[in-house]
Amino acid sequence: MNGHKFVRQFPIGKYFADFACREHSLVVELDGSQHADSEYDEIRNQFMNEQDWSVLRFWNVDMFQDRTTLLDTIVAALEGRLLGAIVSPDLRYFPTTAGK
Repeated sequence: MNGHKFVRQFPIGKYFADFACREHSLVVELDGSQHADSEYDEIRNQFMNEQDWSVLRFWNVDMFQDRTTLLDTIVAALEGRLLGAIVSPDLRYFPTTAGK
């Protein structure tokens, strides 16, 4: 994607990221409805952040209904254009705070 490489099912501690760009320490998760308000996901996000990974979460339906926007958002994260945490019904972004 724009020259950035992703791997699937990448292990980070005891968790597996759906997709991970190792070069930019970015995890991309595509979530189904079972992830709505998930405490487990919050713990997982915090762990990945502590390991110096940013986490970007989308609803999996967005991959089918609005793929262009989803891909543009991933590129924005890779290019550093998402400047802070984002928590909305359709998008959740948890940037790493390591080294800051």
